[in-house]
Amino acid sequence: MPFPDTFYRWRPHPWHGIDAGENAPDVVNAYIEITPFDPVKYETDKKTGYLMVDRPQRASSLQPSLYGFIPRTYCGSRVAKLMGDDLKGDKDPLDICVFSERPITRSDILLHARVIGGLAMIDDGEADDKIIAVLATDNIWGDAKDINEVPHVLIERLDHYFKTYKMLPGKESNVEIASHYGRDHAHKVIKASMEDYMERYGE
Repeated sequence: MPFPDTFYRWRPHPWHGIDAGENAPDVVNAYIEITPFDPVKYETDKKTGYLMVDRPQRASSLQPSLYGFIPRTYCGSRVAKLMGDDLKGDKDPLDICVFSERPITRSDILLHARVIGGLAMIDDGEADDKIIAVLATDNIWGDAKDINEVPHVLIERLDHYFKTYKMLPGKESNVEIASHYGRDHAHKVIKASMEDYMERYGE
């Protein structure tokens, strides 16, 4: 049944109004909030769906990839259980880092991302996985299927960024990267986050 004309008058909420992708968890929709090396951290306002300035980055670490989230995902109990029984999810959509050979210099966009792995990140006692993906149509990285098919230095850069981006003078960082993982486990994390979303928000 086609949508009524009035359906298209309003922009859908990037978290709730767009699906994770018809080929998820292999190829997912990714809503991009931050572009590589941006010195300002942007975050989607959960109520309105608009992209807002969260804060200028105080540290010198800059995001080395496109960064955003997978729509209609939620890091709840299922996601946390994949990392450890003593953790809880961070109650946010599942984060995704996307590599593209060509510079993409604007945020507030959607793209199709092929999932290749992830970082098991623990932030202040909460599971905060970072899915790693490549732009599905990328001429260089688009055929990559697993994390070992991209240069390891790219993963090292992500690892270093997330270990250091919250470090401030006189304050210890509560971020830990417990492990890196490949595509198969990343698929499990995405599926768990989609189930957590359904439990939390329903259809």
